Amino acid sequence: MSDDLKARIYAILRAMTPPDGKADMVTRGLVSDIFIADGKAFFSLTVPAEDAQRFEPFCREIETKVATLDGVSKAMVALTAEKVAGIPAPRHSAPQSSHKAKDRPSTVRRSGPARAGIPGIERIVAVASGKGGVGKSTTAVNFALGLVAAGLKVGLLDADVYGPSIPRLLGLRDKPRAAGARTIRPLEAYGLKAMSMGLMVDEDTPMIWRGPMVMSALTQMLREVEWGELDMLVVDMPPGTGDAQLTMAQQVPLAGAVIVSTPQDLALIDARKGLAMFQKVDVPVLGIVENMSYFVAPDTGKRYDIFGHGGAKAEAARLGVPFLGEVPIEMAIRESSDAGRPVVASDPEGPHAAVYRAIADKVLAGLDGGAAASRAPRIVFD
Repeated sequence: MSDDLKARIYAILRAMTPPDGKADMVTRGLVSDIFIADGKAFFSLTVPAEDAQRFEPFCREIETKVATLDGVSKAMVALTAEKVAGIPAPRHSAPQSSHKAKDRPSTVRRSGPARAGIPGIERIVAVASGKGGVGKSTTAVNFALGLVAAGLKVGLLDADVYGPSIPRLLGLRDKPRAAGARTIRPLEAYGLKAMSMGLMVDEDTPMIWRGPMVMSALTQMLREVEWGELDMLVVDMPPGTGDAQLTMAQQVPLAGAVIVSTPQDLALIDARKGLAMFQKVDVPVLGIVENMSYFVAPDTGKRYDIFGHGGAKAEAARLGVPFLGEVPIEMAIRESSDAGRPVVASDPEGPHAAVYRAIADKVLAGLDGGAAASRAPRIVFD
């Protein structure tokens, strides 16, 4: 059924004349893989950057026609613009700093247009890690709830398209509803507004997407969701340093990034890569969290440093970024996360909630004081 439906979508695209008057998009190889899940069809069109505005109505026309097919309840078509090779980008000067040259490397800002913000959202902060399995999503959820506890209006975007876990961590099972022709409403839990690809498709559905589709999905979840007025949007990034991180850094003005690592050397090596990536794309690093830092035996009260201890703190000192805190290995954190009742919400007065609230407070202090921004070098690639 899925292959037949894809064939009918391709047939629609072949019959449509693009705005540039050239051959159809399928023949020219400008259509991404088509992904169909729960009656929704997702794909993107690749066009030159200077033609993006001209192709926007064409995308809407495609969505309307594809949505008339039996088996399709909604179509989501995004534009992926590619820069033409061989044309040098205009040069931009780095912003002036009050710090002396010896305190901050002399570099140039990455060339390109200014990154447009999202209406109603004051700040966007990414929570990232260099590798998977370090508890990044659990940290992102409880950090976001720590911001709520501080009195902020907060949203949480699950940018891990391949392995979305925010719905389970927040106990969300409903599907988002349309708010208009081009927007959808986020779901809410524990005072958070949340959006995730895991809310759009079944939990067991694999997301077999190439880079352009990932970038298109992230752009839509950022800009086609009715977030409303938010003090902070927390973005749970996928692990690594790939398309999703670059899309976020290039398309929205990130206020900063929080890096999550465990104490052992292997995780810290990957954390360094994540930190360096954000610095290279001109995103301030707000600090490092050491997750799974230690274990306290409940029967004896004896502490065990299962993965070593203090590695992330030492790394933060070496790199000159804030150390945000140590989160222990604790059954209560794991059990509450699996149950969709994050510890900051389920036990707000407990010691583990206090750890996450302290992390949120330090991030807010860094944002307001600008300390982290002053430490992030600006590097440009010509």
